[in-house]
Amino acid sequence: MTTGETKPRAAHVVVLGTGGTISGRAHAAGDNVGYTTGEVGVSELIDGLEVPGVVLSAEQVANIDSKDMDFGVWRALAQRCAHWLAQDEVTGVVVTHGTDTLEETAFLLQEVLPTSKPVVLTCAMRPASALVPDGPQNVLDAVALAATPGVQGVSVVCAGAVHGASDVQKVHTYRLDAFSSGDMGPMGYIEEGRLRQARSWPAASVGRAQAAMNNIASTVAWPRVEIVTSHAGSGAALVDLLVRERETGAVDAVQGVVVAATGNGSVHAALEQALLRAQAAGIRVVRATRCAFGQIVPGAHHALPDAGALSPVKARIALMLSLMQG
Repeated sequence: MTTGETKPRAAHVVVLGTGGTISGRAHAAGDNVGYTTGEVGVSELIDGLEVPGVVLSAEQVANIDSKDMDFGVWRALAQRCAHWLAQDEVTGVVVTHGTDTLEETAFLLQEVLPTSKPVVLTCAMRPASALVPDGPQNVLDAVALAATPGVQGVSVVCAGAVHGASDVQKVHTYRLDAFSSGDMGPMGYIEEGRLRQARSWPAASVGRAQAAMNNIASTVAWPRVEIVTSHAGSGAALVDLLVRERETGAVDAVQGVVVAATGNGSVHAALEQALLRAQAAGIRVVRATRCAFGQIVPGAHHALPDAGALSPVKARIALMLSLMQG
């Protein structure tokens, strides 16, 4: 460096912990399924982790099994992400998370964070006590991505692949590369700490996301949205029960229903009639396909709107946010 040149400022990445398998410990190192989550704090996860040119700091937001994710943790996590992203010195945020509901949290954060900085969720399929844990490499890759210039929006890093929040789904129960981006494919790959980008980052929708963030911050009780599945022999009983709850003025009555439809958004005739009755009763109804790949391709006008490429669980989040807007 010559005289008068300024030293490049180090990237600052904040790692927020929420628990999950990555924070778990088992009694035996060879046990990859009989573990307890929440045994390892996020500060311990990043202890000794070194990424050249990156300053790390950590904050524990929650320490739960992600199957138990709830609205309170979602709100707290979104707010802490927004807080750190607003700091000029912060380059990006990494979130350690369990795999079971990771795709839901990623999608929610994408919808409510009005930022062009990166938020990278990462995870593990093996607990921290495993003979060969996968968590440390995943965290290292996530930090490298969050510190890479030009990266923006919400993504997921697992087993070296970078998935977009809208596309990512957990598709395997045990394998280390448990996630897929479906037909779209990964956004890119992390190879020895460097990003090999395959697709463009999604554009930030600042106005819409800020409104959504304001809504989740001010809403005490989030809208209740249930998911029902269309299958061979589907009936009307469950949906009709939800309608009766609403008509009798039950506390926390359902406000929306997502149907996990077959194929290209088709719904069993009996279930469809029940959903049409629910829609007529003022319940918002949306169709999403239960297929792991593809999206609902619009055809002739359908009385029940579809969620396009969103999976049922993501369509549920989108519907909740829409209901918050009134």
